[in-house]
Amino acid sequence: MNVNIIHVGDLKEEYYAKAVKEYEKRLCRFCRVKNTEIKEEKLPQSPSDSEINAALEAEGKKILSAIPERSCKIALCVEGKQLSSEELAAVIENAEKDVTFIIGSSHGLSEQVKAASDLRLSISKMTFPHRLMRVILAEQIYRAFSINAGKSYHK
Repeated sequence: MNVNIIHVGDLKEEYYAKAVKEYEKRLCRFCRVKNTEIKEEKLPQSPSDSEINAALEAEGKKILSAIPERSCKIALCVEGKQLSSEELAAVIENAEKDVTFIIGSSHGLSEQVKAASDLRLSISKMTFPHRLMRVILAEQIYRAFSINAGKSYHK
């Protein structure tokens, strides 16, 4: 199985990058992980709603073009459904194709990306920096594969 992670923006902080790499290293026994970085659109210091929407649409077009064909698309967004780790494991296990997770910028994702997704997923009602979300997501993907493999890591 291929797990694709499409994310807007890079990991500037070395400690986040190291954490993501560690989980990706652990995941290599279960799947192939591919990260696709979408460049974040430039916005002024205090952008208007229309400037934010234009940036999200531009990022959204790039995201949609980067999604592999025949992939189960999971968009991370605040209004998404909250799942337990076991429920996420079941989503991954039941996917009849590769899985693509999509993380937007600090302003979120465009409506086009959300509409094209098979699942809108909310990690928590709390707000996290989108760069930290890459670490949290990598850990949860690893946890899901561990659950599906019957490993004790997830407890």
